[in-house]
This record gives sequence, structure tokens and C-alpha cells, in this order.
Amino acid sequence: MTTEAYAAYADRVTDPQFTDWLRERNQPDWDAAVGHRFVEELGAGTLDEGAFAHYLVQDYAFVGELVGTFGHAVGQAPDMAAKRRLVEFLDTVTDEEDDYFERSFAALGVDEPDWQDPEPTPTTAAFVDLLGRAAREGGYAETLAVLVPAEWIYESWATAAAAAHGDPGGPPSAGTGLPFYFAEWVDLHAVEPFVAFVDWLRGELDAVGPTLSPRRAARVASLFERTVALERQFFETAYDAADSEVSP
Repeated sequence: MTTEAYAAYADRVTDPQFTDWLRERNQPDWDAAVGHRFVEELGAGTLDEGAFAHYLVQDYAFVGELVGTFGHAVGQAPDMAAKRRLVEFLDTVTDEEDDYFERSFAALGVDEPDWQDPEPTPTTAAFVDLLGRAAREGGYAETLAVLVPAEWIYESWATAAAAAHGDPGGPPSAGTGLPFYFAEWVDLHAVEPFVAFVDWLRGELDAVGPTLSPRRAARVASLFERTVALERQFFETAYDAADSEVSP
């Protein structure tokens, strides 16, 4: 990780963006997450279904806290237009995405008790703790510092998977021949509305980041760094525990 301050970064690049600075500070972990073999195998349709089932169970255990963190962001957002944008995203997560989880668990043979009340891995527990602390112990910038990388990493790997394996036109997964639980996971994170939402979310942090005091900027950078590292670890643990914890 680089330790260059934002002011120095802004002096050396054209059109500096706060979120680009945050990503550049964490480029090795960022690249490891976006190019992780888990998402590459998912896009190619070669991912082990046991690993994916384990991953989905842990992701569902994490989604509840993610929704709560977005709820904090709604309360912290500076105006009604921003609050509305966040509420619209929450509607997608709690409706369309929730329906996807339930259909996928059924198709993968995951029993309801396993996804309703799972034992979180240390990585999942750490992620839940991070989201909660960021929202409760900071302001809008601190909340965005965990939400932006969490959504941006998914937009990055999913659009790359669609570009590598999909056909032009139609949903992003068109032409991939993937089972629906792989295809729709790509689609949820590569469709134009999600890409536009991630761009907007980055813009919120780009607007508030340069106004922060050095102490808060350092706090935001630390939260962003920890989120990127946990996203990479989240993909790793899907393989580690697939055989022992979930039997699709």
C-alpha cells in the first residue's frame, strides 16, 4: 500500500478523484480481489458449486448488516436526492437480490437452516463488525468508505466477466451458458443501473473526501483499505470451508 497523501496525489495527476486515490493506495489487494480465481471461475462457469454455495451462505449472512449500513447512509446523506438514490438501491437489495438468494439456495440444495442461521466465518464476522463500526462511529464519509469499495469491487469483476464471456446486447451474462445462479450474480452487478449507481456512490465520496480533516481522511483511508482486504479474503474462504460446511 502506498502512503501518499491525497494532496500530493492531487498535485501529480490530472483530474484527481478521491476514490481513485484510495484505490491506488490499495492496488495490490484491489487487483487480487477483482481478478481473484473465484470470480474468474464464476464467469467462466467452472467454479465449484460447493464453493459457490458456501460463498452465498456467507454473503447472505453479511447482507443484513450491509442493508443496515446503507440505512445509516440514508440518514447521513446531505440532501433528499442522495437519500432517494440510496433508498432505491436498498429496494433492489431487499427485493430482487433477496429473491435471487432464495432461488439459488433452493437450486444448490442448501437447507433453509443453513442459510437462515449460518455460522459466520472469521472473515464474515470481521466484515460485519467493520460495517457496523464505520456507520455507528463516523459520518457520511466513513460510511461511504466501506460501501464504495464493497460495491465498486463487485461492479469491476462482474463487468469484466461479462466482457470476457458474454455476447453484446441483452443482459450482461447473455451467451455465457451459465446456470442461473452464476448468470444472475453477474447480471446483478454488471447491469447499467448498478454501474451507474456505483459511479454515483463514488461521486459522493469524491465530493466529501477532499473536504475532510487529515485525521478523518486517514480514518476513511483505513476503512477503505480494510474493506478491500476483506473482499479478497471473502473469496478465499469460499474454497477453504466449502467441503466441510455446505453440501449442495
